[in-house]
Amino acid sequence: MADYLRLPEGLAPPADDGGANHLAGMAMPSLVLPASDGGAVDLSTLEGRVVLYVYPATGKPGAKLPEGWDAFPGARGCTPQSCSFRDHHAELQALGVASVYGISAQPVADQAEAAERLHLPFLLLSDEAGALRQALDLPWFNLGGTLYLKRMALIVEDRRIAKVFYPVFPPDRSAADVVAFLSAGR
Repeated sequence: MADYLRLPEGLAPPADDGGANHLAGMAMPSLVLPASDGGAVDLSTLEGRVVLYVYPATGKPGAKLPEGWDAFPGARGCTPQSCSFRDHHAELQALGVASVYGISAQPVADQAEAAERLHLPFLLLSDEAGALRQALDLPWFNLGGTLYLKRMALIVEDRRIAKVFYPVFPPDRSAADVVAFLSAGR
């Protein structure tokens, strides 16, 4: 079984396919996404500075990864990315981040399990229905007949996307890259 906390050697980095070039400056759509705590979050009501990190899918201990997962550039590393945002959460708050949310197309039950297992101090949001993917035209990929969102991080300022990190590699450095950007006063 895979060790979801570590990235395997030799992962191919994802290429910048331009799939996120249009996002900077966009307003967050009026969408309510189910959250890992059983509640829901309306993205159009996000106040202040918010960090949204988007990931394909966290793995589950004891469950096999989809066929070809490690070979697909950018697929592997969702658990390390989530752990990086957990580990940098206090720094992000000190830099004025009001909220952090992780977003994937996984069912909310899978996200709730991951949030509890990884001791995340923030919510994971489910775009299983694809409403956010469609509203923002988020980049995605299909593996084994399942649609996954491509990995990225967004800084949202008063409901508008101010900065896009895409592609993200390695995924376990995602939060540190956001911290460095915000620390530079950008």
